[in-house]
Amino acid sequence: MNAIRATQLALIISVSAWISACSVQTLPPATTHASLTTSTDNYNYLIGPGDNLQIFVWRNPEISGSFIVRPDGKITTSLVEDVEVSGKTPTALARDMENVLSKYIRDPIVTVSVTGFSSPFSEQVRVIGEATNPQAISYKENMTLLDLMIAVGGLTEFAAGDSAKLIRVVDGKQMEYSVYLDSLVKSGDISENVDLLPGDILIIPEAWF
Repeated sequence: MNAIRATQLALIISVSAWISACSVQTLPPATTHASLTTSTDNYNYLIGPGDNLQIFVWRNPEISGSFIVRPDGKITTSLVEDVEVSGKTPTALARDMENVLSKYIRDPIVTVSVTGFSSPFSEQVRVIGEATNPQAISYKENMTLLDLMIAVGGLTEFAAGDSAKLIRVVDGKQMEYSVYLDSLVKSGDISENVDLLPGDILIIPEAWF
């Protein structure tokens, strides 16, 4: 019986050691994908997974049509498979499609329009923490912090709004900025309103009571 107990104990110790070894492993930080928009003056919408593209090829209706951008950022057309479209403006994609289709069609003229906007993650603004409806929102031209707070329904009763942080990628590095949401949302201090950029992350902590 003692031998059986010793074996069981050894097994438990081995399993515990294995679990402990596994628990200390860490994953590398998430890859940083900076937005191509670095100021509010040069914003252009970029195509992303989930967008619905209307691609019109002049005088070639058989290869024109509606295409959903796949999760890998590509589309498949009747002539070309796996066309990379994510991260491009509609105009840039139209020129790229003309170059690709020129192998099959003489002097193609392509127009691209977008419906059902999703945009890449690098072009979205994300809110986490004590917002009424934390979510990722597609950036819109001239979006401000106040616009974002309206979109997420404001703060919860547990939010420490004046301790909120805005994370932004600047020159390839994540920078942290203080923002004062209680002053902006609850006190109406418009001087605390700031411009947002695609890729911004707003973190709203819980208050300590």
